[in-house]
Amino acid sequence: MLYQWSKRGWKVWAASTLPYSCLGQKESCRSLSLTGHVGFDSSPDQLVNKSINQGFCFNILCIGETGIGKSTLIDTLFNTHFDDRVANHFQPNVRLKAQTYDLHESNVRLKLTIVNTVGFGDQINKEDSYQPIVDYIDAQFEAYLQEELKIKRSLYSYHDTRIHVCLYFISPTGHSLKTLDLLTMKNLDSKVNIIPVIGKADTISKTELQKFKIKLMSELVSNGVQIYQFPTEDETISKINATMNGHLPFAVVGSLEEVKVGNKMVKARQYPWGIVQVENEHHCDFVKLREMLICTNMEDLREQTHTRHYELYRRCKLEEMGFRDTGPENKPVRLALLKYYADRKKSVSHSQATVESVQETYEAKRHEFFGELQRREEEMRQTFVQRVKEKEAILKEAERELQAKFEHLKRLHQEERMKLEEKRKLLEDEMIVFSKRKAATELLQAQAFASTPTVSLKKDKDRKNSSFM
Repeated sequence: MLYQWSKRGWKVWAASTLPYSCLGQKESCRSLSLTGHVGFDSSPDQLVNKSINQGFCFNILCIGETGIGKSTLIDTLFNTHFDDRVANHFQPNVRLKAQTYDLHESNVRLKLTIVNTVGFGDQINKEDSYQPIVDYIDAQFEAYLQEELKIKRSLYSYHDTRIHVCLYFISPTGHSLKTLDLLTMKNLDSKVNIIPVIGKADTISKTELQKFKIKLMSELVSNGVQIYQFPTEDETISKINATMNGHLPFAVVGSLEEVKVGNKMVKARQYPWGIVQVENEHHCDFVKLREMLICTNMEDLREQTHTRHYELYRRCKLEEMGFRDTGPENKPVRLALLKYYADRKKSVSHSQATVESVQETYEAKRHEFFGELQRREEEMRQTFVQRVKEKEAILKEAERELQAKFEHLKRLHQEERMKLEEKRKLLEDEMIVFSKRKAATELLQAQAFASTPTVSLKKDKDRKNSSFM
């Protein structure tokens, strides 16, 4: 195999049957002059036609607090109204909302995906506000990697959802970056191309704005945050890109409202004190941002996403899975394969050897994974059994306490009942004694009443006799 270096890495250029010793040597390519027209000078035109037919995709991630002007700026950038509901400040956590649109300009088709962070910076505890964003970016890398590792791949028609650029909106406070902004950009700079922008830049004076820009860039450098730098390798755009790198972060104003200025209608924001023109470079950096983002460096953003950020994720993921670039004899895989073609001693083909190597690695990782899974399952089972035993012991102790409490209450109840029985018996005895006394009293009263009339008659008769005498 012969390899050729391109911007996306080493690519197979042609198959070769040269001996291994010849392939290991560096050969200089001869420059030949053609005696007539061949036609390969139309290759760029073929690439352009193929790209136009296939279309382009571009994915933008907008990060910023609610109300900073993210949706308005995106509408202004692409000169259209995207359907986006206004979010409130009462989101319990940060969530990402992705919407895809098909845009057409002339005969070029663009599949644009806008990913908005809903509720970013609205929570009281902002410690993990950046984590859902990191998880989303990694999920898109993982989806692309899974498609790339398939046996039957369809990357040509695959909808690439990897984030190509992150527009990080900074509040125009005029002071310094918030801790949340530094933490978020620090955790994202190795995963996505970050372009910082100052939202609603018309709320701060030009003098304060320049000082604010210098302070922001100083803080980013001192905290080790790597933002996207416009490339200066290409001579055709190196001058303008180098100039625009000095204007970062861009101070932008967004608006689709048209206001009459002189004899023409322009996009602007009208205030009682004057008019801020969106596309006037003396008023804001909107034109610079649109030029750099869409017209000049869109393809470089896509390429940086693939060759830098995705390759870093892919390398870490494959190393995690146990894949290495060296063979069993500590030789590079490519050299080992070339030596195989030269020696002709093995009976399997290059593809079969690669498949077997991948299969062996897969089987080893599979056994390792299942062993780890069984170990974790056993640990979880033991933990579950231990927790069940602890819970049973707690329940038994509670049951014993309840039983003791019940017995104590039962004894108290029995004692109270016995006391009441004794009182009842005493009361019944007193009632019997009282009844007997009552009966005796009634009997005595009856006897006394029966003897009382005879005595009174005798007394009357004696009184009458004494009166006659």
